Amino acid sequence: MKMKKEFKNFLFTFPMFLMLFFLATSVKSLAEEKVGEREKGGEILPELLPLNETAFETNFIANSTLPNVKLAPVSQIITQNTPETPTVEPVNESPVTSVSELSDIQPTDWAFQALQSLVERYGCIAGYPDSKYRGNRALTRYEFAAGLNACLDQVTKLIATSTANLAAKEDLVTLQRLSEEFRPELAQLRGRLDSLEARSAQVEANEFSTTTKLVGDAIFVAADTFGDRANNRPANDTEDETNTLLSYRAKLTLQTSFTGKDQLTTSLRADNIPNLASSTGTHMTRLSLDGSANYPSGSLYLENLYYRFPVGKNANVWIGTRTLNFPLWVPTLNALNGNPLQGGFSRFGQFNPTVYRPGFDGAGAALTYKFSDRLQVHLSYIADNFFANRPENGVFNNSSQAAIAQLTFTPSKQFDLGLTYTRKYYPTNSGNNLTGGTGSAFARNPFGQLATTSDNFGVEFNWKASQRFNFGGWFGYTLAHQEVGADNDATIINGALTFSFPDLFKEGNLGGITVGVPPKVTNNEFQVAGQRREDKDTSLHIETFYRFRMSDNISVTPIFYLITKPEHNDANDPIWVGVLRTTFTF
Repeated sequence: MKMKKEFKNFLFTFPMFLMLFFLATSVKSLAEEKVGEREKGGEILPELLPLNETAFETNFIANSTLPNVKLAPVSQIITQNTPETPTVEPVNESPVTSVSELSDIQPTDWAFQALQSLVERYGCIAGYPDSKYRGNRALTRYEFAAGLNACLDQVTKLIATSTANLAAKEDLVTLQRLSEEFRPELAQLRGRLDSLEARSAQVEANEFSTTTKLVGDAIFVAADTFGDRANNRPANDTEDETNTLLSYRAKLTLQTSFTGKDQLTTSLRADNIPNLASSTGTHMTRLSLDGSANYPSGSLYLENLYYRFPVGKNANVWIGTRTLNFPLWVPTLNALNGNPLQGGFSRFGQFNPTVYRPGFDGAGAALTYKFSDRLQVHLSYIADNFFANRPENGVFNNSSQAAIAQLTFTPSKQFDLGLTYTRKYYPTNSGNNLTGGTGSAFARNPFGQLATTSDNFGVEFNWKASQRFNFGGWFGYTLAHQEVGADNDATIINGALTFSFPDLFKEGNLGGITVGVPPKVTNNEFQVAGQRREDKDTSLHIETFYRFRMSDNISVTPIFYLITKPEHNDANDPIWVGVLRTTFTF
């Protein structure tokens, strides 16, 4: 008898649940419809108004994209738009016996099957006197009560007449007998499940990493230069000291996460892309991904090794022992034109070279903190772990060092602005590459190989004028100081403007133009043989590219860039660099 009673309760409550779910959905439609009418100045029901008028007005203004939005007090809106006595049309008391009796219900309607089931199984649907269901409009409380009453009447009748299908006592006896017969098998199955759970927990506790992802890329480069070698004297028009080259760069990266929010990055690289300065006579022609001078051409070596983890909700920390260079974690605001895999391919065209690229492999730490979606700060300190390869060269002494601080402002989704400061130090005979391997020889080491410090200031911006056009650029200003011997100072500047055209001619393609002045010494107190190490003329770097997206993983990009007055010397003829880059990513 207890089983029968419970089964009766189930039969009673299950249709009620279906009906209440159906009616709750209708109430939600009413709320959405009335809110829509409120925004259009239509009817507003008092029960749907916000309880906190001040909070409602504040949130609406905060989320609005319209300028100078002012709302009238909610009480005024209610007075103007709410009718005093809403009209309610009566609903038929007798439920329909077939869904075809409702003239506005069609088999193509998305809720047709649900309505058909409620009518044929429970008889819970009541229409209006005009034989319409009016499923696209909100219902009133009176209509809700009428529909609920009709449904409950039908459910009560079903429970009273559905005693024949209730479970019998003999069925319960059969289930109990089967349970006793298969008790050993059920116990054995339970034991196997417990053992499997224990072994699974042991594997999870001893696994090396939660997630490790392998990503990679391979770049094939065909390139050549056109023009005479820069030699700071009238060019020899009959001599071409460059040859067409075919090179590659391959890289594999393991991205390992232990918590789901951190990442250990380990990158292996092999390449044979040459430094074009050896054939052209100027570092202004260098490619962005030419090989490292610390490793033989074609050898496999560890390029990156660093670990990133969050601190709280707004901060991230990087710790690295290999190549923790600034562009890895500081936004350079030149993501389109400065991407060596998909954008331009010159070394200068990547980003502001005096503030971002320290000119050496780095080990150190970095911190980024997000004050809000509009303001972030980035801090880092790195040291060169290759200088002279001597153990007495520590992170804070006897090695090349650099520290950076940048504020990144995002006043809108279309505009980004970066204000950057970098402090660098180079010991004597350490290479003194102040400008990251770009610009003139005077800019890279204004005091020769003597110990040098520099204060580098940068301004970077990017404006997304539309979905198909971005405009950006940077300006760099460097004050260098000679640390040994005489007390000499030098001033170095560089700058560029970038024009990007996403989806140019075809979705997924990218066109770009970069025009700039490579690092140049405008003033220097240091002299060699009575001559100041200053750049009297001004070179221009003009670069253009167009990336053809062959597939999600393959692209082909022709690139051309021109260097006028190489080494900022009018005596040198222009040099052209042509590149055909094919990129594979996986």
